[in-house]
Amino acid sequence: MTKGTKEARLITCEADIAAGLDALVALDPRLGPVVETAGMVPLRLRPGGLKGLCAIVTAQQVSKASADAIFGRLSDQADLDDALAVASLSDDAFRAAGLSRPKQRTILGLAEAAADGRLDFDRLSSASGPDAVAELMALKGIGIWTAQCYLLFCVGHADVFPGGDLALQAALAHAFALTERPKPKEADAIAAAWAPHRSVAARLFWAYYAATARRDAVPL
Repeated sequence: MTKGTKEARLITCEADIAAGLDALVALDPRLGPVVETAGMVPLRLRPGGLKGLCAIVTAQQVSKASADAIFGRLSDQADLDDALAVASLSDDAFRAAGLSRPKQRTILGLAEAAADGRLDFDRLSSASGPDAVAELMALKGIGIWTAQCYLLFCVGHADVFPGGDLALQAALAHAFALTERPKPKEADAIAAAWAPHRSVAARLFWAYYAATARRDAVPL
């Protein structure tokens, strides 16, 4: 860690979620009714590394059910924690899993970067949120939503809010009676008031969306 660089604060357990919710309501009393409606706000942490990042790439712009099915088939093709094994997958293997060409190229690029050290998952776990997002977005095929979701779900970064997530936008619009769904920058601006607990806020609004729309839209 470079001198003067701020290390990430991580969410690791349900107690962190509970403490974050209390802090959010203290910061913004409007969130009290949101917490009541949402009910239980799950931790939703999953393993990281190359396998975790491949799961999030798979989840881009498809339903959770489709993503789970595709990821399951991809996992049958190789050990997704083994960068060299993933980098060696054939076109036929990706096709059998149901992955699009762009996602195939992204996953192959990630595997190659992990194999040669350009992608260092330990470094992502200790870097600040902005630094980790920038490092991930420097990789071909990784946009801000993918980078933020990896940090939120697989690393446990405590202050990440994926403002480009459609379900979060819909939940914000419903909770605050907005006339239309906020655009990504508008969602980010709303969430800025909830720093440094934005990852708990994201989990809260996904839970709120599930409660009000009767549909779980969490990517993973």
